[in-house]
Amino acid sequence: MFEHHHQSSSVSMIEKETPESQRPRTFLRDSDEDMSDSNSVRARFEKMIREAQESVCSAIEAADGGGKFKEDVWSRPGGGGGISRVLQDGAVWEKAGVNVSVVYGVMPPEAYRAAKPSNADANSDIKPGPVPFFAAGISSVLHPKNPFAPTLHFNYRYFETDAREDAPGAPRQWWFGGGTDLTPAYIFEEDVKHFHLVQKRACDKFDASFYPRFKKWCDDYFYIKHRGERRGLGGIFFDDLNDYDQEMLLSFATECTNSVVPAYLPIIEKRKDVPFTDHHKAWQQLRRGRYVEFNLVYDRGTTFGLKTGGRIESILVSLPLTARWEYDHRPKEGSEEWKLLDACINPKNGSNYNSKEYLCPRWSCFFLSLSLSLSLRLLVCALLILRYWKLTSWCEVVQLF
Repeated sequence: MFEHHHQSSSVSMIEKETPESQRPRTFLRDSDEDMSDSNSVRARFEKMIREAQESVCSAIEAADGGGKFKEDVWSRPGGGGGISRVLQDGAVWEKAGVNVSVVYGVMPPEAYRAAKPSNADANSDIKPGPVPFFAAGISSVLHPKNPFAPTLHFNYRYFETDAREDAPGAPRQWWFGGGTDLTPAYIFEEDVKHFHLVQKRACDKFDASFYPRFKKWCDDYFYIKHRGERRGLGGIFFDDLNDYDQEMLLSFATECTNSVVPAYLPIIEKRKDVPFTDHHKAWQQLRRGRYVEFNLVYDRGTTFGLKTGGRIESILVSLPLTARWEYDHRPKEGSEEWKLLDACINPKNGSNYNSKEYLCPRWSCFFLSLSLSLSLRLLVCALLILRYWKLTSWCEVVQLF
């Protein structure tokens, strides 16, 4: 669950949620000064994540072929709320959660100093006093049943702090965060290449430095320190991002969110019906155990939510329905399981994922055939020239084919 990611032992409790029977038009406060402005970043970001929740859930249900999401709508007395949707025990999905939330809260000064971006008014004199904040985001984890189908996680969020009550008129701070990452139990190179190419294309529309920068950030963030390995095969991740134009970053977050379905669903369609054995399923469960370890020990969103009294069902929706731990399990070197573990320990450099190397199979075949066709034409032309100058015989020409 998104309920923001910055942690502090002294963070104030978030208000208890109240169940709602219907989805409200907006979760923004009526008293919010931006409420009347439909073009505000707060309003547009909320609109974007709610539309994304609809499109992702529709795609997930279509892929499952029968499973339906259970929906819970909730609000808080002081403003904000969210929509939690979970599909579990479906035909394709063991557990799929897609949540949106809008959160209003108050942080003490020390939490604000830890939470704010490093380039945000670092030398300001923070007097004792509460720091109001606004946060909105979409968060999702999708766990398929088939061990050859990978797990997907994505999360995109927007965060603002208002002026403190004891410092009226102070500038508002804002930043974006998020990412999309893939966690397979077995490696299919074409799947990984397709997934990373979609992330790269989304990034390259805005800044060529984004993909390599955010790919490395993803590898570093989803690192299970006590295991010495990454949770999966990466993707993109960024946080505290406010060193670009706000409109540009809003568009970037929207582009990344809209790239989730085309990056992931084609992989699911290819892998959801692949036959598997108990051996494959046991390995998937062991990797799910790693997922649980990371989320409960290191994930800042989970730990923050647990410490601040966030909605527990939304916080823990990222956990798989089943997982497994075996004492001192070591896959056989050279096995498919070993290859996955090795890739999690030694991630590929971001420069390996480029549009020339990682074209979709259909297009790579096209360019390969085109290349062979051109080579063949050049060979024929060369042989005709040789024959014209009587440097070889027709018999020799025929023998070359």
